[in-house]
Amino acid sequence: MDDWWVMLPDSRAAAAVAARLGREGVRRVPHASGRPWLVGRWDARQEVSARAGEARVVVLGRSTARAGTLRRRIERVRLPAEAERAVSGLAGSFHVLASVGGRVWARGTASAVCRVFTTHIDGVPVAAGRADVLAALSSADPDPEALALRLLYPPVTSTVLADRTFWHNVRAVPPHEALVWDRDGRRGPTARWWRPPEPHLSLTEAAAAVRTALTDAVGTCTAGGGTVSADLSGGLDSTSLCFLAARTAGRLVTVHWEGQDPDNDDAAWAARAREALPSATHLVLRGEESPDWFTGVGGLRLPSEEPCAWVRDFAKQSDLLRRVAGHGSLLHLGGGGGDELFTPFPSHLQDLAATRPWRAWRLLNRQRHQWRAGPLAAARGVLGRASYRRWLLDTAPHVTFPPPSGFTGMLGWQPEPRAPGWATPEAVALMREALRTAAAGSPEPLAPQRSVHCALQQVREGGNTVRVLNQTLAGPDIALPYTDDAVVTAALSVRPLEAVQPGTFKPLLGAALSGIVPAPLLTRPSKGPYDADFFRALRRHRGELLALTENSLLAEAGLIDAERLRRALHYHAAATELDPLPYTLGCEVWLRSLDGDGPAPLPYPPAARAR
Repeated sequence: MDDWWVMLPDSRAAAAVAARLGREGVRRVPHASGRPWLVGRWDARQEVSARAGEARVVVLGRSTARAGTLRRRIERVRLPAEAERAVSGLAGSFHVLASVGGRVWARGTASAVCRVFTTHIDGVPVAAGRADVLAALSSADPDPEALALRLLYPPVTSTVLADRTFWHNVRAVPPHEALVWDRDGRRGPTARWWRPPEPHLSLTEAAAAVRTALTDAVGTCTAGGGTVSADLSGGLDSTSLCFLAARTAGRLVTVHWEGQDPDNDDAAWAARAREALPSATHLVLRGEESPDWFTGVGGLRLPSEEPCAWVRDFAKQSDLLRRVAGHGSLLHLGGGGGDELFTPFPSHLQDLAATRPWRAWRLLNRQRHQWRAGPLAAARGVLGRASYRRWLLDTAPHVTFPPPSGFTGMLGWQPEPRAPGWATPEAVALMREALRTAAAGSPEPLAPQRSVHCALQQVREGGNTVRVLNQTLAGPDIALPYTDDAVVTAALSVRPLEAVQPGTFKPLLGAALSGIVPAPLLTRPSKGPYDADFFRALRRHRGELLALTENSLLAEAGLIDAERLRRALHYHAAATELDPLPYTLGCEVWLRSLDGDGPAPLPYPPAARAR
């Protein structure tokens, strides 16, 4: 979408930057001094603001904030960081922006759905909620090292590039930190506002916390009344959201897209859920009623702050949002993030081995048989105690190795990333250098526990994705309630051993939604595969994909070998070889979407119109 905001320091020099941001349709919020603080264009319904004395606080996004309550809470705020107390306990997904006597505090969400970026314009520090806005203001060029990292699969950009962007000289504030400015705009040390929970709760305690957090999260999606829509794939994650939304939405529209894989039983489970939601409007898209993956990818031009692997799904998502918008939907709910939060990663066995080795060994034996992993390889993986820094250093030379095998490949800080077969030696060198540089900074993992780090890393990848999708898709915004910070905190508070129960699929989510989702639906033991849909789409749209390799900008930048990519597309490469394909396509489409050699067109009126 076209929403954006820019934040300025309380200084005279900032006025000139503010003048460049246009006037027509632009909202402005001043510091207590009267100088410009926030300038941009956003939905007024997404803003809750309050002022008391020299304190100004704006909550921007989907939240349970109320202006009167917020105003009372900030009456005693004397330091910017104290704004966090004013928003304590709020549900939703939102930015917190505060100016206290001209000193500034700004943060997004721990899940990366909301981010804060910063740069300097004519010597003036400037922050924004979109990196491409700052790139346009500063005429920044794309960063080839960041692009090379985005080619890796599984992705690592949400951790390795936590404080970087895909633009030179535009920096990112790590999601768990807040940007702090003094009155004159000098940047102080960032402040950590969020920490991952200690996984210490029993299943019963954690389920109660998840039930409350998820109910509140969905409540922020339906609070405005009217119609909302939601995916109803048939999986437990999306099904649960539909039943929660049905309790408070003015009207609910569900959407189910039937896959082609004969082993996919999503359709049967979705049909059962629809029968239990008779008051909702249900859309079922079969066969050719919905675009394939990769449809139209060759002609996509999607100006956004960073490349997005979901260019593969762009036509399908656009069609879905068009349909629900036709039914009056104001917001579309997706189940993204549920798998990451409610399916503990095998690396929890490493955490367990440090404190209860015999229990870890018994569980390891059971799980390695399920995955058909050898005992020695599995034992070595579980007993590995490398630090996160050491893992980064060890990963760097491995990026050209074959993909690690299933079970043992998931026993590190995250599954080890691999370069695609079409990456050039130059791209591989950039990948390795970026990983080593990250390690040189003595990085801390996202959490002390490997399994929690893994979950947060994937949650942040999902948060980055939905943020970029909402910048590019037309129609109602997409909301992922499972990535709301309160839901993430509640779900990761459970002791992993209690969230892994043989024969039970996602026991924590099932316990949390008991009594809300019909019991038979909570017994589903699996999720549907979509491999057949992927390969059918690949066959049908091979011509469009091959066209992207002609005059490839990634090849021109020296990052991919276009001929090797063409061979992979032509000769039915194995699924593991094609796993990185969406990330390569996302980078290629992003580069083609840029305006000439510079950043994407401004999402706001240029300076000439402001005169």
